[in-house]
Amino acid sequence: MHTGRPLNEVKADLFKGLAHPVRIRVLELLAESDETTVADLLDRTGLEPSHLSQHLRVLRGYGLVLSERTGSSVSYRLAHPSVAGLLAAARIVLRDVLEARGALAELDRADAVTPAR
Repeated sequence: MHTGRPLNEVKADLFKGLAHPVRIRVLELLAESDETTVADLLDRTGLEPSHLSQHLRVLRGYGLVLSERTGSSVSYRLAHPSVAGLLAAARIVLRDVLEARGALAELDRADAVTPAR
C-alpha cells in the first residue's frame, strides 16, 4: 500500500481485500486456530485448490495472512491478531443492523449453513 495516500483510501483498499465471502470464511477459519494447513482449508471450504489459492493470494497481497512451507505442506495464519477482532466487530454491527430491521433470524439461519462457494 502506498503510504502517501489519504488514510481513508488505504482503509478502502484493505476492505477490498475482505470483499468476498470466501475470503471472509477463510479468515474466520484462520481466526479459530494459530495455524491452518491448506489441506484443512480445502476440506473445510470445499473449494477447488486453484480457487482457494487465488483467494489466499489476494489475502497475502493485502497483508492479511502469512504462509509458511514445511516440507510439502503449506500453512496459513492471520498476519495480525486484530483481523479476528475486525471480523468480530463486523459481526456485531451486522447483528445490530439486522436486529433493528427485524431480520436477526436470517443471520442465525446463515450461521447454520455452510457458506456458498
